Amino acid sequence: MALSKLPLSTIFFFLYTSLFTISQVLSSKIAVAQIKDQQDNEPFVGINIGVDVSNLMSATELVSLLQFQKVTHIRLYDADPDMLKALAKTKIRVIISVPNNQLIAIGSSNATAASWIGKNVLAYYPQTVITAIAVGDEVLTTVPSSAPLLVPAIESLYSALVAANLHNQIKISTPHSASIILDPFPPSQAFFNQSWSSVMQPLLKFLSETGSPLMMNLYPYYVFMQNKGVVPLENSLFKPLTPSKEMVDPNTLLHYTNVLDAMVDAAYYSMKNLNFTDVVVLVTESGWPSKGDSKEPYATIDNADTYNSNMIKHVLDQSGTPLHPEITSSVYLYELFNEDLRSPPVSEANWGLFYANATPVYLLHVSGGGTFLANDTTNLTYCIVMDGVDSKTLQAALDWACGPGRTNCSEIQPGENCYQPNNVKNHASYAFDSYYQKEGRAAGSCDFKGVAMITTTDPMIGVWKGHGITFCTESAKYDFNLETIPSHGSCIFPGSKKITNKTKTVMNTTTPSNAADGSRLISIRSSRVSAMDRALQAFLTIIFSILLHIPFVVS
Repeated sequence: MALSKLPLSTIFFFLYTSLFTISQVLSSKIAVAQIKDQQDNEPFVGINIGVDVSNLMSATELVSLLQFQKVTHIRLYDADPDMLKALAKTKIRVIISVPNNQLIAIGSSNATAASWIGKNVLAYYPQTVITAIAVGDEVLTTVPSSAPLLVPAIESLYSALVAANLHNQIKISTPHSASIILDPFPPSQAFFNQSWSSVMQPLLKFLSETGSPLMMNLYPYYVFMQNKGVVPLENSLFKPLTPSKEMVDPNTLLHYTNVLDAMVDAAYYSMKNLNFTDVVVLVTESGWPSKGDSKEPYATIDNADTYNSNMIKHVLDQSGTPLHPEITSSVYLYELFNEDLRSPPVSEANWGLFYANATPVYLLHVSGGGTFLANDTTNLTYCIVMDGVDSKTLQAALDWACGPGRTNCSEIQPGENCYQPNNVKNHASYAFDSYYQKEGRAAGSCDFKGVAMITTTDPMIGVWKGHGITFCTESAKYDFNLETIPSHGSCIFPGSKKITNKTKTVMNTTTPSNAADGSRLISIRSSRVSAMDRALQAFLTIIFSILLHIPFVVS
């Protein structure tokens, strides 16, 4: 039949079906593009959020803290609805968890699994970017009675994700204790505890088939504590080593400069022994306690700072491991808060970066390794008064600083910003820090005959708390509502002024940086969509051009 003889209804039916097909293709491509936008292409450092905390802040406040601290990935130990609501539209990527006490119900019933996905995933996704589900936590070693239902629970939840067409966006796995790996060093000799083969074999098969990671909780702190005299502290803390101190695997001759890499490679070798080589390791917990009891002398702020700061830099440097230099495992730092309600030993309550009121426990030092946490104040130190110094001695030191020391003490004069609190200790700390900063923080410039000390804690915390104002981090005070504070409360210490400028730069490059990232993604999406639009426009132009030249026959 000639085209000119086609009935008008047939032509319009052809046009409609063509447009429908194209729209379906476009929708599919856009969906794929959006999935790719939500996937992580680079290794990252996330953080665990435990809630055994007195006076825990609200979910909204907690998410605000995360945003201010530039945290992009978190892991929850449940699927708290308030947190999932508060995380909506923040782009913070979250692993939610199935608590151990829910495993039996989910592993025994597909309907229960589907209900769990509906309640805890579908109700929030995609506004809240849920990237993975951690099914239980260290099940094999903490609740071995539930182990037979672990893989069935994972498979039931996965089936529910498939039904919702979210199985490509959201991965499912289960975090393991490092103790499931026996003979972990040298890594090449490591293997999974064979008593768990009935679980690990089908689990790894599932992870391999679904592209999900093997989740491992890895703590060099415990390796060091259990092997003192064998494992050097430097290796555990990522400190630079001479070649003679590097750990060498005698079977592969690979050199290990830190314990975490050895633990990750032990997991890879353990999987290889079961013939799985395509599953990546995701470190769901790692950290170092900042305080311990008498039996835990290495749980100190300095060691916690050193480990976490170096670990973050190691991940962001993307140097991989000796076995897999091409693969860098992402790590979730343990943890955000000190969980003061945890049972002894003392270290159990002291893994956090922050206290419950969001005051930093210590300051990370990760500059140069990317952006993670706004409380990083690398190389920023201050000079303040030591505790217990009598007023007469302090006054003499203050007089010298503001006199012969040629320190600018104008800010601590009556009526000026730093006059309050009006006491010699506060005034002396200001003057000491002013002199110390003026001298370029040189050695010996913070002494004042033994009455001063160097600290990494911003002295402004004490000053602002003296006015009944507590900020979540030192840098926050410079960016939030200064106009609402009485003039005598707007004192900024000399060393803090440097943070102020730096902080505002960071904040002004972080927030717009996120905006820029968003703009970049929008731009990419727009270019993809606009290219598709142009193709569709060209197609329609051709169709209508043909139609305009057809002498239609109305039947």
